[in-house]
Amino acid sequence: MSAFRGSDILEIAVRIEENGENFYRYAMQLARDEEAKKIFANLAEAEKQHQKTFGRIFAAMEKENPPETYSGEYDAYLHDFVDNKIIFKKELMEAELAKVKDTLAAIDFAIQRELDSILFYHEIKKLVPAREHGVIEDVIDEERKHFKGLSNLRTRFAK
Repeated sequence: MSAFRGSDILEIAVRIEENGENFYRYAMQLARDEEAKKIFANLAEAEKQHQKTFGRIFAAMEKENPPETYSGEYDAYLHDFVDNKIIFKKELMEAELAKVKDTLAAIDFAIQRELDSILFYHEIKKLVPAREHGVIEDVIDEERKHFKGLSNLRTRFAK
């Protein structure tokens, strides 16, 4: 039996993107460098677009209601898991953000978040039924596009 369904992963993906958008908006406020502020603003907007993309895919999927002890238990678990365990945990991010002193460091920071997301989705894919792996691959492809854009931006700023 699989631990997650494709729809679960898409729900997690939407939540990760929400957290990412909020985090990048927070990072934009903390940034001292104007170029870094712009990069974080663009990243926040990209996360918002990812939310919409994943939300459309999620809305079109067939969903099952897992057995629950109380109404909303499963959703509460998924939200807590994402908010406190995956990628954008506030306490860890604040410590890492303190190290971002220039535009190149801001880009490197964002690249690492995208790589973390890609790794997470690759690992979670093992917990999803094989018939739903395509959905997870769609999520990974979106994250790869973001990574590629950031990598191109890094190349431009590194010159």
